[in-house]
Amino acid sequence: MGTILAAEATNGSTSRTLTITLFLVFVAITLAITVWASRQTKTATDFYAGGRQFSGFQNGMAIGGDYMSAASFLGIAGLIALYGYDGFLYSIGFLVAWLVALLLVAEFLRNSGRYTMADVLAFRMRQRPVRTAASVSTIVVSIFYLIAQMVGAGALVSLLLGIKPGATFLGMDADTAKVATIILVGALMIIYVTVGGMKGTTYVQIVKAFMLMGGALIMVVMVLAHYKFNLSALLGDAADQSGKGSAFLEPGLRYGVETAGDAAKTFYSKMDLLSLGLALVLGTAGLPHILTRFYTVPTSRIARKSVLWAIGIIGTFYLFTLALGFGAAALVGGANITAQDKAGNTAAPQLAQQLGIDYLGGDTGGSIMLAVIAAVAFATILAVVAGLTLASSSSLAHDFYASVIKRGTASERDEVRVARISALLIGAVAIALSIFAQSLNVAFLVALAFAVAASANLPAILYSLFWRRFNTAGALWSIYGGLGAAVILVFFSPVVSGSATAMFPDQDWQWFPLSNPGIISIPLGFFFGWLGTVLSKETDPEKYAELEVRSLTGHGAH
Repeated sequence: MGTILAAEATNGSTSRTLTITLFLVFVAITLAITVWASRQTKTATDFYAGGRQFSGFQNGMAIGGDYMSAASFLGIAGLIALYGYDGFLYSIGFLVAWLVALLLVAEFLRNSGRYTMADVLAFRMRQRPVRTAASVSTIVVSIFYLIAQMVGAGALVSLLLGIKPGATFLGMDADTAKVATIILVGALMIIYVTVGGMKGTTYVQIVKAFMLMGGALIMVVMVLAHYKFNLSALLGDAADQSGKGSAFLEPGLRYGVETAGDAAKTFYSKMDLLSLGLALVLGTAGLPHILTRFYTVPTSRIARKSVLWAIGIIGTFYLFTLALGFGAAALVGGANITAQDKAGNTAAPQLAQQLGIDYLGGDTGGSIMLAVIAAVAFATILAVVAGLTLASSSSLAHDFYASVIKRGTASERDEVRVARISALLIGAVAIALSIFAQSLNVAFLVALAFAVAASANLPAILYSLFWRRFNTAGALWSIYGGLGAAVILVFFSPVVSGSATAMFPDQDWQWFPLSNPGIISIPLGFFFGWLGTVLSKETDPEKYAELEVRSLTGHGAH
């Protein structure tokens, strides 16, 4: 028994050393890229839009890097591993969303704006109130999303460092190590953004996209090879090991659950599914960190091409999540996954460990695979949080400081300096909030960010681009109305209080029955935009005509 424990301890420390080494190598490479990029960053255009020098493929990879977050890699694989068919709904929603971005937003936005989403919204409106609203909304969405990524980092760490309950690492128990990780990730993302700007952040995302696709592909091939490329055997085994039997491969384990004798509960469960679908499909086109990526290319044609590349990369990756999720259910087992992390966020790394044991032999093989995939997951988190922080600090500096406070008189140098200070402040807020949100599933937290983006940003963007009558009052009503509705409904939902997995499980002020507010808050965002517009007399058809020509042709675009 003593020998086994000693061997386990040795393997644990091998895995730990390897993980930390690989992670430090990634951090060193990306920091080097960031420092190199900082030397190329001379103007505000360099800082906000990477000098608009990226090709369609590079920007497509970077969009993939920005979009395939910890939620995709850890959260969706975990949901599929625990809920089977229902977990896959996230993958489909996240992918279909790109059609909305491609057809309705990418090209028009690139032609009409300069650095941020507010450039388009404020083009034919009163600048100061609209830019203030856009800035508030950008920061709220980004912080929701940042929390998801950092919670993912915290969940990973206790698994990676092998900290079991009662054990310690560098004198820290599992909970302290999670908090320390959240602080470390926050500090690194602040460095990436303040030093490297958009150029550094984009290259970090491209490197990470290659790492993530490579790591996921290796695992998918290993899983399929284990079942001799027989999908039926994989699905059958996954259903058996999940502990849920054939129900695992059918809808209704998590969403649309039929509750015998309780029609209201059944109805709410089905509405929750609809709400989630709406939020996922409409949210992408309103995410500030995705919208700013369209400005990093020279023309709208390349913006469209980069979205096509992104759809190809992201679509392939979401197919991979199917094999990863069902593979984790089959080879690791539902009980082992929930024992490590209740929300299932560690299913993919646990699968990597199991595949390493099967293919590379013994615990050392498991340690190697776990370390590689964990380093990839960390890289994923760092790249995404850098993109989010950049989007929100750009909005604070360009929209709020330069246009609202300084009324357009700020120099480029001052604007970039304020963007760097904003990155520090937003990083600090995200770190503080993430420490409290550790019990929530990562994919689920991201779905909330999508709901807020779809409720506040998307109505204003679409009205602005396509409705001649739209005016300042409409823009303010749609942003604040959609944002307020989404945030208030989330606050009174089972996510925050009144349930075992809530943010505050011991408190109960919940009255809104759905976990995702999208089905109520998204229509409200569109309704408020219409109502604000028709109640206001303001209209400027000439400015709309100018925006229409610019958005369709790119004439006069920056």
